[in-house]
This record gives sequence, structure tokens and C-alpha cells, in this order.
Amino acid sequence: MNPTDWTAVAFVLFVIAIFKPAKNFILSGLDAKIEEIRSQVEEAEQLREEAQALLATYQRQQREALKEAEEIVSRAEENASRMRTKAENDLDEAIKRQETLAHEKIAQAEAAAIARVQSMAVNLAVSATEKILTERLAGKAGKGLIDHAISDLPTKLQ
Repeated sequence: MNPTDWTAVAFVLFVIAIFKPAKNFILSGLDAKIEEIRSQVEEAEQLREEAQALLATYQRQQREALKEAEEIVSRAEENASRMRTKAENDLDEAIKRQETLAHEKIAQAEAAAIARVQSMAVNLAVSATEKILTERLAGKAGKGLIDHAISDLPTKLQ
């Protein structure tokens, strides 16, 4: 056999000798990579499930928050309506009280004015009567009339 054949045989033997350990090394590396990819896929699936559960939780919380916000707005509108009605009623009552007070003050002012006018009329009548009596009762005729009135006093007082 010539040296080329021996080289070929040596090469084939070398390849056969190296192939088995290299195959095991390559296969174990591939198996490790497959296992790593498998665990990453499982972890990704687990993360996806957790994310979906978290998303569902947040969506539920959002719906609950929206419902609660609607209830708050509804209660606020009811309270505002109730407060507006109460304020209107209170205002009406206050206006009625003010009207009543105004009518009472007007009546008091009218009564005071009537009393002043009557007082002035009485004073005017008394002074006019005094002036007329003073003019008519002057002299002898007035003296006689006064004496006659004084003498009638005891009979009229009984």
C-alpha cells in the first residue's frame, strides 16, 4: 500500500475515533440548547398566562372603578338636586318672611302715621277750641256762663 492509502486509512480511522466523542459533545450541546429553549418557551408561556391574568384583573378593576365613578356621579347629581331644591325652598321661605316683616313694618308705619295725624288733629282741635272759647267767653257773657257751669258741676258729677 502506498502512503496515500495509508493516509486515507489513517484519516478514516481518525474521523471514526473523533466522530463518537465529537458526536456526543455536539449532541449534548444541542440537547442543552434544546432544553434551554424549552425552558425559555415554558417561562414565556407562564409569563404570558400571568400577563393575561393580570390584564384580566386590571380590566375588572377598571370596570369596577368606572362603575364606582358612575355611582359617585349619580349620587353627586342626586345630592346637588336635593340641595338645589332645599335652597329654593329656603329662599322661598326667606322671601315669605321678608314679605311678612315688610307688611308688618308697613302696618306699623301706617298706624304710627295715623296716630300722629290723630294727635295733630286733636292738638289742632284743642287749640282752635281754646281760641274760639277765649274769644266768645271774654267779657260779662263769658263770666256768667262760667259761673253757671261751675254751679252745675256738683249735680253733674254725681
